[in-house]
Amino acid sequence: MGQYILRRILISIPVLILITFSIYVLIDLAPGDPTDFFINPELGVTEENLANLRARFGLDQPLPVRYVNWLGQTLQGDLGYRFKNGDPVGEVLAQRLQNTLILMAAALFLGWALGVSAGIFTGLRQYSFWDFTLTGLSFIGISMPAFVAGIFGLYIFAVKLGWFPAGGMQTIGRSSSPFDLLWHLVLPATTLSLFYIATFMRYTRFSMLEVINQDYIRTARGKGIPERTVVMRHAFRNAILPVVTVTGLSVRNLVAGALFIETIYSWPGMGSLFLDAVLVRDYPMIMGVMLVVAIVVLIANLLTDLTYGAVDPRIRLQGQA
Repeated sequence: MGQYILRRILISIPVLILITFSIYVLIDLAPGDPTDFFINPELGVTEENLANLRARFGLDQPLPVRYVNWLGQTLQGDLGYRFKNGDPVGEVLAQRLQNTLILMAAALFLGWALGVSAGIFTGLRQYSFWDFTLTGLSFIGISMPAFVAGIFGLYIFAVKLGWFPAGGMQTIGRSSSPFDLLWHLVLPATTLSLFYIATFMRYTRFSMLEVINQDYIRTARGKGIPERTVVMRHAFRNAILPVVTVTGLSVRNLVAGALFIETIYSWPGMGSLFLDAVLVRDYPMIMGVMLVVAIVVLIANLLTDLTYGAVDPRIRLQGQA
């Protein structure tokens, strides 16, 4: 297992370097110039002032040199300063990333807990009333975009019923507490998790239907092993492999969905920060957000591979061959 983990980590290093290069090149190819942020169109600007600005930010150097300089600063933890207000990009990202990870973790937990449970339940009751009902609801969950679910959730449960707050992470004028945070988290996390509840339910159901009729399941039942043990220890462990893969692939969709959900519910996370940076063309913050999101997705894929190898030892053996 140790060699498998080391091999997956070593593979991720060149991927991360390629990601950083892609981010830098994409920002460099974007229309406009970073120095435009500091130019007042009413006062105008001379060619000398423009050249001084470009030299100050190192934009007069070739692209490879600029990339290497930026990468060196990034590896030291220096992501620069915001154009908007001069705040350190790294400090702002650290706080916002924490908030986004709370939202994503809660949504992923709900997706796993409810989706996998419903998938096992329907997989053991094929063509029953509950199977048709939950499968039909899953189609709605998969087809409904995050921003539509967010608007409906906000209007019904916050505006009309008043069960949950309409936005933010804590109640204004009240000291922060875990219970207050949880109260604000329920609505955005549940809204974000709807797609994943439906997705994990369908994958789990399909896998359970494939596994439950295998010969080794019938053998286990023939030995008199309790049904709960047969389902959880023998069937579920083999049926969960596709769900583990889908979980890793879902992280990037979680990030995209979080952008809409954070905007709708005024959740101070990476999504709302990225939108604000794009609107004011805050290039250091845009690059910082893209880099952090890419690293989060890369780590999620790495953890998925490691989990897959832990659940199914054949994956590790194939990698060593």
